[in-house]
Amino acid sequence: NAVRNGHDFIADAYKKGIRTFLVSDNIDIKLYPGANFIEVAHTVQALQQIAQQHRLSFDLPVIGITGSNGKTVIKEWLYQLLSVDQDIVKSPKSYNSQIGVALSVLQMEAQHKLAIFEAGISQPGEMQKLATMIKPNIGVFTNIGEAHSEGFLNERQKINEKLQLFSDAEVLVYCKDYLTLHENIVQY
Repeated sequence: NAVRNGHDFIADAYKKGIRTFLVSDNIDIKLYPGANFIEVAHTVQALQQIAQQHRLSFDLPVIGITGSNGKTVIKEWLYQLLSVDQDIVKSPKSYNSQIGVALSVLQMEAQHKLAIFEAGISQPGEMQKLATMIKPNIGVFTNIGEAHSEGFLNERQKINEKLQLFSDAEVLVYCKDYLTLHENIVQY
């Protein structure tokens, strides 16, 4: 996977009507009349900090979902079941990455009564960043499996990393039939 640089897409985004950009490179602003450029040292970190602050302005139930797979299906099922009674904001598609979670959280608005966000990681250190943006009070841990295992020493490390999402959750839903998962949750 080649690393993509968002600065390469500024012209296209501008043509589509976007007028505010978070950048870390010098931009020739004369090329973009009426646009706002906020220059920061690290764009992803700044986007996450903006999402964290945005999340803090809402006091509503937030469901956070993680696991090796099944996150999007569970999110969509919950949405289908619960959206009949209330206005819900949710992660679009499979927006569960460092950038995707920030973009999902930034969709929260005053009319929403519930939020459902999924969080996916592939290496240690990532979940804490997602947890500070999502801050779920209800957690769903779908399962544990081989997906994205290459970034972790072992299954226990991966479980403990994922559990960081639920450090402040009041409720955690998971299947205790996944013995390693259940043992780590009980010890957590």
